[in-house]
Amino acid sequence: METIASFTVDHMRLLPGVYVSRRDCTGQDIVTTFDIRMTRPNFEPVMNTAEIHTLEHLGATFLRNHESWGSKVIYFGPMGCRTGFYLILAGDYTAEEIVPLLREMYEFMSRYEGDVPGASARECGNYLDLNLPMAKYVAGKYLDEVLTGLTPDRLKYS
Repeated sequence: METIASFTVDHMRLLPGVYVSRRDCTGQDIVTTFDIRMTRPNFEPVMNTAEIHTLEHLGATFLRNHESWGSKVIYFGPMGCRTGFYLILAGDYTAEEIVPLLREMYEFMSRYEGDVPGASARECGNYLDLNLPMAKYVAGKYLDEVLTGLTPDRLKYS
């Protein structure tokens, strides 16, 4: 079997950032998959399931309700390795083009108050595994340490 593209990225050198993971054609349309890498793989602790699950609920709610980008959102969800998220958008975009959207989203998540959207047994298959305080902390850390003052080496795979 051929090695899939995401396994060709050197995870020992990958820094937290925003990367175009792939572009795919679906008929005549292009979709862009972004690697929103929040922790340094194999060097930093991964996120716990409770905070990553909470960020998934908050991020998906924010993105799908966004006035400009909501109709372009195909998917937002966690990586299995728990070091970040994938965002799939309809269209051909660069990492630089979505940084303002991500700053807005991570600011929303880091300051969120109230009940986590979709946090009931009726709405979620694992509604007890949520941690809003920790989700706010890791969102704020990513906003401050990565998205604010983002450098070119954190926008393209090396």
